[in-house]
Amino acid sequence: MTDKLTPLREQIDAIDAQILDLLGRRARLAQEVGHVKAETNAPVFRPEREAQVLRAVADRNPGPLGAHEVQTIFREIMSACRALEKRVTVAYLGPSGTFSEQAVYQQFGSAIETLPCVSIDEVFRATEAGTADFGVVPVENSSEGAINRTLDLMLATTTVISGEVSIPVHHSLMTKTGSMDGVTVICAHSQALAQCQAWLNLHFPGIERRAVASNAEAAILASNDATVAAIASEMAGEQYRLGVVQAHIQDDPHNRTRFAVIGRLHTSPSGHDQTSLVLAAPNKAGAMYHLLAPLAKHGVSMTRFESRPARMGTWEYYFYVDLEGHRQDAAVAAALGELQAEAPFFKVLGSYPVSL
Repeated sequence: MTDKLTPLREQIDAIDAQILDLLGRRARLAQEVGHVKAETNAPVFRPEREAQVLRAVADRNPGPLGAHEVQTIFREIMSACRALEKRVTVAYLGPSGTFSEQAVYQQFGSAIETLPCVSIDEVFRATEAGTADFGVVPVENSSEGAINRTLDLMLATTTVISGEVSIPVHHSLMTKTGSMDGVTVICAHSQALAQCQAWLNLHFPGIERRAVASNAEAAILASNDATVAAIASEMAGEQYRLGVVQAHIQDDPHNRTRFAVIGRLHTSPSGHDQTSLVLAAPNKAGAMYHLLAPLAKHGVSMTRFESRPARMGTWEYYFYVDLEGHRQDAAVAAALGELQAEAPFFKVLGSYPVSL
């Protein structure tokens, strides 16, 4: 076997040397790009440019590596090269081990500084204050719908959406011992409890369920108390040394959560973009029909429509809308102009690349 492996390993070593040389050349070019950006005070992180690179990599990929695996490799290359200019700081709902943290690394790679926050409100505050360059906040789950606190904060924030991340969400039930013996309470974020409700009703209907600030906080509680079980990611379980009682307990096997990347960066068109806005309808018959008519008129597709109470005691609502295309696209720009003229309240939350 050694006779067969030796020449193959020699070829791999030679290719690795070439890869290393190419990485060095790419990094030096990235440094030159950084010098040019510094002259004009341009941002280090350009999500539209990185999205274009990752799409091109997937399109050119000859295999046998899958597109996702190749994109993961290139995302880390871009992250490392970007860090030569400046390590961006990204705020997220902590502590370490949450799905929000997973979304951060999926968007930015690992060559960054992270800022775990105790609440979604704090993520917005840190990003608005400039303590963090960007924040990552959950927007909606495929099983349980919108994250209402995020929508409410989007209404008043000074930040804009500059990207989105969609990740699969697999929940595991874990304890300090890997057993449910002696467990009196199951802790998790309220969304996670809702996403696992049917499974919990079937297997542990008599055990108290307690909502906490995040699944990672539940994992910490379980790591310190054998009477507590946590619903969290397996990553959190490994980090806090928990034993898995049962993996993948979410009711929907295709459960996903979508996150928004917020910051002060207005992105340029990437070629495959989405625009998010919030608006109110005038209080008259047929208001919503007339309000949204410009979308049909200009051929702009609406991919999401969510309503939230205006909280003014008058049964009025704000409507959160996602549109295909960038606000600089001619059709989208024309539709937005007519929408703004008709709506009593109108705010573009951002135009950004669609999640890969």
